[in-house]
Formats: sequence, C-alpha cells, structure tokens
Amino acid sequence: MERGDQNLPLKSPLIQLSDEDGTGCNRKGGNDRGIERGLIVAELKKQVWLAGPLICVSLLQYLVQVISIMFVGHLGELSLSGASMATSFGSVTGISLMMGLASALDTFCGQSYGAKQYHMMGIHLQRAMFVLLLVSLPLSIIWAYTEPILNVLGQDPDISREAGAYAQFMIPGLFAVALIQCISRFLQMQNIVYPVMLASVITTLIHIVECWILVFKTDLGTRGAALANSISYWINVLLLALYVKFSPSCSKTWKGFSMEALHNIPSFLRLAIPSAIMVCLEMWSFELIVLLSGLLPNPKLQTSALSVCLNTASLIWMIPFGLSSAVSTRVSNELGAGRPQAARLAVYAVLFMAICEGILVGSVLILIRNVWGYVYSSEIEVVEYLARMIPILALSNFLDGIQCVLSGTARGCGWQKIGAYVNLGSYYLVGIPSAVLLGFVFHVGGKGLWFGIICALVVQVLSLFIITIRTNWDEQVSFIELLHLDFSHNFLFLHEP
Repeated sequence: MERGDQNLPLKSPLIQLSDEDGTGCNRKGGNDRGIERGLIVAELKKQVWLAGPLICVSLLQYLVQVISIMFVGHLGELSLSGASMATSFGSVTGISLMMGLASALDTFCGQSYGAKQYHMMGIHLQRAMFVLLLVSLPLSIIWAYTEPILNVLGQDPDISREAGAYAQFMIPGLFAVALIQCISRFLQMQNIVYPVMLASVITTLIHIVECWILVFKTDLGTRGAALANSISYWINVLLLALYVKFSPSCSKTWKGFSMEALHNIPSFLRLAIPSAIMVCLEMWSFELIVLLSGLLPNPKLQTSALSVCLNTASLIWMIPFGLSSAVSTRVSNELGAGRPQAARLAVYAVLFMAICEGILVGSVLILIRNVWGYVYSSEIEVVEYLARMIPILALSNFLDGIQCVLSGTARGCGWQKIGAYVNLGSYYLVGIPSAVLLGFVFHVGGKGLWFGIICALVVQVLSLFIITIRTNWDEQVSFIELLHLDFSHNFLFLHEP
C-alpha cells in the first residue's frame, strides 16, 4: 500500500473481507464438495518452498554457535566446558526469550501482509525491534555476571570462570540476535525466504574464517570464539537490513523509521509476552531434564547420554521448526486476507508433512542407533546406552514435530496466550513431575526422565490438536478483528485527514 492510500477506512485486520477466499471455498458454509486434489497439491508446494529455506536458515544459525564451540574444543577440555556452559546459559536466559518475543510478528506482520496493509508491517517491525532491544539491556547485565551466577548454582569454579569470560564477549551479539529475529520474521511473513537463507550462508562462511583468526591467530583464545559469534550476528543484521532498505520487494512494507512504532506497545506486549512464555517454557524443560540427569546414579553416563539426546533432538527440531514457520506464515497471511478455508487447508497440509517427516527421521534414527553414539563419544558404555535411548528419542521427536507445527498454527492465529497455558500445564504439571517420578521413584533412570518429556508432548499435542480441529475458521477471522482493533484505531487516528 502506498502512502497516499493510508487514509482509507480500515477493516479487519485492517481490510474488508471478501466472500471468496481465493481457494474456491466461500467464507460461509465452506466448500461442501470438499477440497479438490489440486488445491492440496498447490498448498503442499507452497509449504515446501517456504519451509525448505527456513529449515536451512535455522540450521545455519544453529551452526554459528556449534562452529565456535568446535574451534574452542581444540584449546582444551576446560575451554570446551566453559564455552558449552556459556552457550547453554545464553540460550536459556537470552536467545530463547528473543525468539519468543519476536514470534508475535508471526501474527501481526503475517496478518497485515495478508490484509495488504503493507505500511503496518514496517510499524510492527520497528515496534518489535524497540521492545526486544529494550529487553536485551537487562539480559546483557545477566550475561555480564554469568560467572557469579554459575558459582551460586554450584558449578565448578574453573568452568564458571571460563563461561563468564565467554558470555561477556557474547553480549554484543545478544542485541544482534534481537534484530535478526525481528527482521527475519518481517521478511518471512512476506514470503521472502531465499534472501534470508543467502544472508545466513554468507554469515556462516565468514564465521568459519573469523573463528580461525580470532581463536588461533590472536591471544583471545576462547574469548575470540565468542567475539566471532557477536561479529557474525552483526554481519547477518547488516545483510538483512541492506536488503530491506534497498530491495524493491520491501518498498511497500518498509517506509523508514516512524514515531508510530512507539504507540500501542502494550497491545504488542499482550501477544509478545505469551509468545515468549510459550517458547521458553518448552526449551527450559529440556534443559532441566539434562540438569536432573546429574542427580541420578552414575551421573557421568546419564548426563553424557541425555546431553547427546538433547543435541540430537535440537538438530532434528530444525526441520519441524521450518515447517512451523511456514505454516504460521501461511495461516496468518490467509486469515489476514479473509480466507479462513485456505488457512484451514494450510494446517492440514503441514500436519501431513510433519507426520511424514517424523516417521522418516524416526526410522533413520532407529536404523543408525548402534553407531550414532560414536559421533559424540568413543566410550562403549555411552554408545550402548544411547542405542537404547534412541527409540525413545525417535518417539519424542515425532511428537515434537507435530506440536511444533501446531504451535506455528497458534502463532499465525494469535493464540499465544492459549499456547502458553498449554505449555505450562504440559511440561510443568505433567512432564517434569512424570520425569521425576519415573527417574527417581521408579528408578528408570535417564530413560525415565525422557519418558517424562514424552508425557508432556502427548498432553501438548492432544491439547493443541483438539483446539485446532474444533476451531471455527470463519469465526477466527472475526477474532482477528478484535485482536487488531487497538492497532486499527491508532492507525486511523494518526492518519486522519
């Protein structure tokens, strides 16, 4: 939408809905003849073209931290332990929160794009960047005091000292991560994914060179790897910002900085905070399971095995996370455009893809279960224990993939508050208590702890699935009208003739 069009009356979410949804399905009554095969194939193609690059982006961003740890590993066991501890601490206290807060843009930007209210996308982006950068300030203080915090938590003093030094050099990168999350979602909701992937590829390649220079060719050592993280994140920000600024694809959605972004911040937070809670509650529960494994008999074996399971699960999770991002884009775009039946079709398509992906990846894991442990350890005891754990891990990854795409649907619809309640109940009223009961009372050990996660995933999947299948997609469009009411009023007021 051009500037001259901004005084037009706005309807939900900032446009008037049409009777036709563009898929051959009327808004009222749906398509009584069922969804044609061609529509399903077309939707699957859209999901694949969206999800493929987004999966690559997730993997590449994950690899930035992994590459740094790999370089640090050549400096010694203490350096490796400190860097790993700092990375885990940073993920729990910072990066997960940034991801959660930024996911509110899946709702706001996605629906605004579908509604063709392009100017509002830039306003939402600026508002999100302002909020996330503001939140980064107290988080940076926490990272600055990583060493004393870890000491209070009872960690080894030498490892805490290494982790503290590493975390301090990661602080500049925290602000970059906040911007990356915002700009990436801003572009993603416009179905612009290949430039984001290209920026991630360039950043990762540069990061390898940075790590080699800063770790081995300077006196920084471990701190050089952390500094390389920060530099690489800022390079990624620069590449994305240049694309937004100069690309014709963003000419309608980015009109430059505006004071409008400072209005209605509380309305943005009403979705951003539940989004953050939704993401953090899940990620923290997995980290807690690894911490609990240290209290089991033979803690070295249990902690090593569950750490490998967590790393494996995190790596595989990037695939359904890409699908999740794709469906949140499709659902929010279609609801914003007033096409509820197309949004429903997008959900069915991504569920089919997630189930197929879960079966395929789970089968591969089970086939390689006897050799996968050698990737992480040469200890026979660890490898054999992992071989027994992998079928359980395959089941949890299957369920995690389904909940991931259902959570993406929730973000696209603006159900973040519901998702936060579901995750709270699933992981902290069912999952963690079940893990403690199985692991420590019934003495099932590490497998019992992971079975607790499976219990949480079952409850989470069932809850989100019931909510999804019982959704009246026509009424969902009306809900979106209420969701964006504050923004509509503010937008109209600021652009009154």
